[in-house]
Amino acid sequence: MAKGETGLETLIDSGRLSDIPHLPELQNWDTTLAILDELLSTDHDYKTLVIDTLNGFERLCHEHICNTQYGGNWGKNGFTSFMQGYEVSLGDWRLFLSKLDQLREVKGMMLVALCHTHVKTFKNPEGADFYRYQPDMHAKTWGLTHKWADIVLFLNYLTVVDESGNRPKGAGGVDRIAYTERSAAFDAKNRHGLPDQFSLGESGQEGWEAFRQAIKEGKSK
Repeated sequence: MAKGETGLETLIDSGRLSDIPHLPELQNWDTTLAILDELLSTDHDYKTLVIDTLNGFERLCHEHICNTQYGGNWGKNGFTSFMQGYEVSLGDWRLFLSKLDQLREVKGMMLVALCHTHVKTFKNPEGADFYRYQPDMHAKTWGLTHKWADIVLFLNYLTVVDESGNRPKGAGGVDRIAYTERSAAFDAKNRHGLPDQFSLGESGQEGWEAFRQAIKEGKSK
């Protein structure tokens, strides 16, 4: 868990989840990389590593670069000068992704990374700009991560618009859906032959089982 991402502990404390093995809330970038090295160099039987969240760890990376390369200055004479701090940070982010690759290749671990999104204007080179959901990360960091990932799922609630009255009204918003292919509204992709979308059921367990089944069916095609 990156600094500030303690939702897992809230779910455990409220009885919504069992006491899943987890690390303390990580406060800085050096500790993050050290943890990955520890998982790689020591014997353990963990099969899955969940990153909660990518944008939280991106912030730790940016803080590290700001402190080490720009004397802690976030202003126009520091990290954000011509937005160069974001470019400089990519070297450390590549190292982070490389360590995750090693965990997959050497330890055989599955890697699951969560990420918050926000609605942002997409600069459309073919016509009018429009709003779309985008990962709440710098575009360059997300660009590297998107290329690295085998699967990018966009999770949302299935919503329909009722236009029968004077003003459109949203309806539904209960059924949870995972989307596996990019659309104008969001980023997604998969290299495993997944269906365009699948239901996540009514619980985390059902969602995980639905994902596993989608992977299995994709491999059988």
